[in-house]
This record gives sequence, structure tokens and C-alpha cells, in this order.
Amino acid sequence: MSDLSPASGPRWLTIIGIGEDGPAGLGEEARRLIASAPAVFGGSRHHALAASLISGERLSWQSPFERSVEAVLERRGTPVVVLASGDPFLHGVGATLSRHVAAEEMRTIPAPSAFSLAASRLGWPLQEVATISLHGRPIDLIRPHLHPGRRILALTSDEKGPGELAALLAAAGFGQSQLTVLEALGGTRERQRRAVAADFDLAEIDPLNVCAVTVAAGEGARILPFSPGLEDDLIEHDGQITKREIRAMTLSALAPRHGEMLWDIGAGSGSIGIEWMLADPSLKAIAIEQSPERAARVARNASAFGVPHLAVIEGTAPDALKGLPQPDAIFLGGGGSEAGVVDAAIAALKRGGRLVANAVTLEMEAVLLLEHATRGGSLTRIEISRAAPVGSMSGWRPAMPVTQWRWTKG
Repeated sequence: MSDLSPASGPRWLTIIGIGEDGPAGLGEEARRLIASAPAVFGGSRHHALAASLISGERLSWQSPFERSVEAVLERRGTPVVVLASGDPFLHGVGATLSRHVAAEEMRTIPAPSAFSLAASRLGWPLQEVATISLHGRPIDLIRPHLHPGRRILALTSDEKGPGELAALLAAAGFGQSQLTVLEALGGTRERQRRAVAADFDLAEIDPLNVCAVTVAAGEGARILPFSPGLEDDLIEHDGQITKREIRAMTLSALAPRHGEMLWDIGAGSGSIGIEWMLADPSLKAIAIEQSPERAARVARNASAFGVPHLAVIEGTAPDALKGLPQPDAIFLGGGGSEAGVVDAAIAALKRGGRLVANAVTLEMEAVLLLEHATRGGSLTRIEISRAAPVGSMSGWRPAMPVTQWRWTKG
């Protein structure tokens, strides 16, 4: 059995979290390691904070960041210190370096994260709070968390972030949400200021800030429920959309699992890929759509639902599928009756992956019946009726029936 205790192995890389209080907030070991390191990597702010301790070479982060990772790795086997903000493994450089350096080669001395500091200042139990990093990431990522009464801690990119967040809240119907901006936490410049999102007027905000949001929903607020099958009128579409009841059953059939990749072939409005990604932050999806207008609409919908990283490929299957990351699941909602599409999808699917195809046309249904007869799987007939006026009374108006084929690759 190998020894994985902190003392085992040649630990050449040390990652140290430093707060706004600089050396005063560091322990004796962290100060000693910084002082004795031949090379100290970090941002200009980190170097300034630890300036009184650093005697070795100061190496600033480069752009793109991969160049800095390479520079760190070139020194493998010799002592290297990396300075980071707060907890290096919470949206920090530690997470990036750990993809290249084994745990046995590094030691980490974390400081409290910005989220921990903010929660302690506000008296918010951290396990009951949604935490999200918007640092260098799309602000739309906050949208799935906007539920009445929800508490959110959001790390922003700069001094503009709080105002941009307030504007998003107001535009989405959450203008009465309370926004607390916590600036330069842990340092001499630390302060807190509050404003209602719709009336946000804070100025001269420190670039290093965390926004605490207590969500209040106004009439018509755009709340995204946790359940699959979101209301159709939340989604921008031109009629080419998997309706909510069918969508809920389709997501159930696709059965998303942690970290998986979905191909949504013939994406239409993008609703299936969007709801797939909403199920868990680890999920990824690629929407393939031949219409330029619809492809642009998919991208807009993805941002509006807080999943802006949904990849959109404009093109026609099967040619557009070439070179894409291998999928764990595939949905065929449109274009599946075209020659070669089903075969190409099946060939690309990982072993154990799921393929779900919906048919509303006779041509696509014929394809699915043949595939079922040839490959097996399961067939389901889905018929939905909705109450509608019939003269002065009401009656059931049936929607087009859907034939759904589900198949798992052995």
C-alpha cells in the first residue's frame, strides 16, 4: 500500500492562498516557504501582497494562462511556490495545476475563500447558500439560481460586475432583490454596501468584490423550475420545439448522468440541450442545427436559461457530426429521417450510451420502426390532449402523437 500522507513524495510545488491582509494572515510555514523559494508565481496583486517575503524570482501569470502552466511544469523537481487568492482549489489556480501535477508532488496551504469570508460577514450558513463564480465567466450563469428567497454569493470579475448583475436581476423580474457588495474582504479596504437591484447606484466599487444576493421575485419574474419540462413560452421558438410534456419524457429517457455529453441533432430551439445542461452543472451539450436563424436562436435561448456554454454547430447531419467530442447520449428530434444520420449517430455513441429519437412524421416513424426491428430497444407512443374551447363549451384537442425510440449501445 502506498503512503499518501502529506509528508510522502517529493513535493516540489507549493500552492499558498493569500488574503488581502498579506503576510499577517499567513502561518509560519507559509512565510518560510515563500521566503526560501527560488521562484514565486502569481498575479501582480499577489506579488505586491507578499513583497516583503519574496527573495526569489517573481514570475507573473502570462496570457494565455497555459503558457504559465508550462513555465511551472518546466521547473518540476525544484522548489516552486504559487500564490493564489484565498482557497486555491475553489475556482482557483490549484484546480488548474492539479490537472498537470499529481497530488503527491504538491502541498497546499489554503486561506479562507472569498465565499467563506462573505458568509461569515453576513452570518449566512454557507451550506444553505448558492455560490457561483462569475469571474471571467458569463454573468448569465446566475439565472438558474434565481428563485424567491434564495441567497446567492457571486464572485465577480471587476468593479463593473455588481452593476451588471443588478441590471440582469432587474431585467429578469428580480429588481427588488437585495444586493450587498462586499469589497476587498480581509484587507484594510474592506467594506460592505447595500442596494436594491432596480435602484443600484453604488460607485467606486473595488475590483475585488463578492456580491451577496437575497432574491426577491416580482410579478412575471423569469423563474426556472428545477423540474424538466419547462413552460414552452419561456423558450424563444418558431414552432420548431419539443413541447413541454414530450420534453420531460425525453429528458427522462435520456437519463443524464454526471459529466456526460449530449448531442442534440436537429436542435430547433435548443430546448432539449438546454434542459439537459440545467440538470447539473457538470453536463455538456452540443446543439447541431442546419438553419442559421435557428442556430442563432439556440444560442440566445442558452444564454437566457443560464447555460451559455451550450455549443452550437451550424450544419447538416451527418456531415456536421464529424470531429465532435464523443457523446454519452444523443437526441434525434429533427432530420433523423435523412440518409445516414441514424447510422452516423450510432457509430459515434459511446458504448453504454443512450440514443433517444422522437418522430412526428410518418417518414421518421418508419425509420424508427425499422431501427427498433433491427436493433431492439424500446418504442413508446406518446399522445397528449389539451382542453380547448369548442363553441361555448370545452373539449379535448389532441396534439400530434409522438413515437419515441430509446436504445442503449451494447
